[in-house]
Amino acid sequence: MDTHVETSEDSLDREWWTEAVVYQIYPRSFNDSDGDGVGDLSGIVENVAYLDELGVDAVWLSPVYESPGEDNGYDISDYRAIDDQYGELADWERLVECLHDRDIRLIMDLVINHTADEHAWFQRSRAGEEPYDDYYIWREGDPAEPPNNWESIFGGPAWSYDDQREAWYLHVFDESQPDLNWRNPDVRREIADVISWWREKGTDGFRIDAASHISKPEGLPDGDPDTDPTGIAHYSHGPTLDAYLEELTERTLGEAGVMTVAEMGHTTVEQAAEYVASESNGLEMVFQFDHVGIGDSPEDLFDPEASDEWDLTALKDIVTRQQTEIAWPAPFLGNHDLPRAVSLFGDDERYHRESATLLATFLLTLRGTPFVYQGDAIGMHNAEFQHLAEIDDVMTIGRVESLQEAGVIDSHEEVRQFVNERSRDHARTPMQWTDGKHAGFTDGSPWLKVNERYTEINVEAARADTHSVLAHYRELIDLRHEWAVLVDGDYELLLPEDEQLYAYRRTLSEETALIVLNWSAEPATFESPVPTDGADAVTGNYTDVPSTPDGTTFRPYEAAIYRL
Repeated sequence: MDTHVETSEDSLDREWWTEAVVYQIYPRSFNDSDGDGVGDLSGIVENVAYLDELGVDAVWLSPVYESPGEDNGYDISDYRAIDDQYGELADWERLVECLHDRDIRLIMDLVINHTADEHAWFQRSRAGEEPYDDYYIWREGDPAEPPNNWESIFGGPAWSYDDQREAWYLHVFDESQPDLNWRNPDVRREIADVISWWREKGTDGFRIDAASHISKPEGLPDGDPDTDPTGIAHYSHGPTLDAYLEELTERTLGEAGVMTVAEMGHTTVEQAAEYVASESNGLEMVFQFDHVGIGDSPEDLFDPEASDEWDLTALKDIVTRQQTEIAWPAPFLGNHDLPRAVSLFGDDERYHRESATLLATFLLTLRGTPFVYQGDAIGMHNAEFQHLAEIDDVMTIGRVESLQEAGVIDSHEEVRQFVNERSRDHARTPMQWTDGKHAGFTDGSPWLKVNERYTEINVEAARADTHSVLAHYRELIDLRHEWAVLVDGDYELLLPEDEQLYAYRRTLSEETALIVLNWSAEPATFESPVPTDGADAVTGNYTDVPSTPDGTTFRPYEAAIYRL
């Protein structure tokens, strides 16, 4: 395995996003300004100072478009309207102004594979009204026999029968999210017009949701029944995906200064590298998910029999491939679809602070544009759900129902265990601002339960503690802004077979940074395979940073950065 990639300052296109740290906001759970229990745009405005204090350069805003909310905004009923629960377009404009005043850019989440079934396009399509009759993927046939055997990513068939049109429509996600027909040039024009509209409003870039699913093969052939979900090989990376992305780039996304990052589930490192290397598809970055599956397939996140055990050497192999094969990576450890990073990758109990700050050190010293998920900067971890009734996530509920129907899980305890290990709602519990009622998130009743440890893990407490997880994030983001080697430097993995230590070098011209992470609850001694004479300790997550790395026994979940 090649563990080294060369980068030079001259080879980099100095677009703003190459030097940025991006913070993802899940608006529903960030801050509620009006007491209805749901986060909103004004609630974000109230906390722009927190984002500025953290030092981030851009905010990725999960969907705030008009939506029936079956998938918390990823089912859009009007691309040009703000959902009432989040406010009005004027509130969005005020947010943009507040962010831009602090030199923070705004990235909008753009869902282009599907709409909500309440969207006017779908309502006209199901009525057979031209030209909308071909805006979605319809197939006539026996109401009792779907057109093929494809399964939805959320569980169950990927087809639903519509009594009004007397035909089947495709939905690779929930039945309330019908897939758009990207073969139709009118659909492609509509999406391009939406992008242009938001650009004119001041949007600085887009995170493109489910980008790998927009192309489907001619004839929609049956999928291999041994794959999960069945048909995924046909509705991921379809034959015309590149052409669609290239056309979108020519129309809108290719504009100078527009940041684009595509969510592409079921995508290999090699595929991600090809997309980013292309000069015509408009994708500056791709989220590649192998590391958050710990080497397993993505669907294992919702497999009750999948093991939670993972191997550090496997993680190193995956991340090193992402770092060395993808022209400009988009490193992340958490998002709205995953368990909390400190629960997945660390120890969220005994070594909570140490492992949360180790993860911060790791994320913010990797090559690429790092994405920080809301709450991770204070060390938020998985909640403890007791009943399925406490879950809001349509994907979790759909998977549980499918597994129950298949007889895979049955008892209350099996359901509880599955939910607590796999649910996306862990990342969606309300942001913890204070130790007051509902963690200071709302004066009303929160839409989702608050994590019980909010009294000790919250922004107010973190601000008052100079050794908090938040303080470490702030220090590391500042360091990344000041030390070019952490942005542009080569990445070289050291000790690939070590089962406790993850160590690597970043090198740019005459500057070299050495990062040593003891990714375990036991002490580990670092025997450096490279010269470390004259090493200077820059920072670490313990109060006393070891002065020299070589021969040092690093404490549990200790992270240290050295200048060589």
